[in-house]
Amino acid sequence: MPQSSTLNRPQGWQWPAILSLDAPLVAVLWQALFARKLGVHLDWHDPVLLGLAVWIVYAADRWIEGWRLDLDTVQTQRHQFYLRHRWPVFWTGIAAIIATTVIAIARLDEREFKAGFVLLIPTLLYLFSHQLVHRHHPLRLPKEIVIAVIFALGCALAPAVIVPEKIPSLLIPVTLFGLLCFANCALIASWEKEVDTLHGQTSLALQLKGRWAIIHALPWLVFLSALVSVFLNPDPSHPGALCTAASGLLLGLLDLLQPRIGREAARAVVDFTLMTPVVLLLL
Repeated sequence: MPQSSTLNRPQGWQWPAILSLDAPLVAVLWQALFARKLGVHLDWHDPVLLGLAVWIVYAADRWIEGWRLDLDTVQTQRHQFYLRHRWPVFWTGIAAIIATTVIAIARLDEREFKAGFVLLIPTLLYLFSHQLVHRHHPLRLPKEIVIAVIFALGCALAPAVIVPEKIPSLLIPVTLFGLLCFANCALIASWEKEVDTLHGQTSLALQLKGRWAIIHALPWLVFLSALVSVFLNPDPSHPGALCTAASGLLLGLLDLLQPRIGREAARAVVDFTLMTPVVLLLL
C-alpha cells in the first residue's frame, strides 16, 4: 500500500487547492458573472459570505474524511494537510462559521436570509448523508452530482434574490455552469479512483465500474453544449456560455495532460480551469 511518505512536498502553486481556497475563488468569480448578466450590483457581503460558505463546506468535507485516515494511509497532499493540522483547521472553521453568521444577520434582509437558509439545508444533508451515514449505500446519489447542483445554485443565489423577476434569464447559464462543475468533480473522481478506494470513499468513477470513457467525454460535451448556446444567443450580456465553453475546453485538455503530469498536479490546477470569468470581469 502506498505510504504518505511518498507524497511530494507541495509546490507554492499547489497550496490554494490544499487549503481549499480555489473553490471559493471560483464561486465568487461566477457569482460576479451572474450578477453582471442580470445587471445587478452586489454589496461586499455577498462575495464574502459565498466565499466563506464554500470554504467551510469544502474544509468540513475534507476534515470529516480525514478523521478516518491516518498518516500511513493518506494518499493526497490536501488530506495530509487536514490530518496534520486537524485542530487548527477545526478552530479556523469555527471562526469562519461565527463570522459568516454575524455577517449574514447584520447584512442580509429577510428574503436573502431565507434563501440562504434554504440552500443550507441540502448542503448540511449532503455532509451528513455522504460523509457519515450513506458513504457506501449502493443507491445513494453520486456526490459529484450533489456538489455540482449545490455549487451552481449557490453562485447564482445572491443575484437571483436581488432581481427574482430575471431568474429565467439565468436558467441556461446556471445549467451550463452546473454541468461544468459536474464534469470537474467527475474528472477528479476518475483521477483518484485508487485514492478513494484506499480512503474508503465512494465516487462516481468507482460506481461506473470501468465505464470511465463517459467521464472523460464530459468536458468536451460541456464545451460543445456551451458553444451551441453561444451561437444561438450571441448576446454580449450573456457571457456565461462563453466562459463555460472556455472552461470546458481547458478542462478537457487538462484531462488529456493528466497522465503525464500526475494526479496531484492535475488536482491542484483543475479548479483554475473554471476561473475563466476573470477575463471578462477584468475587461
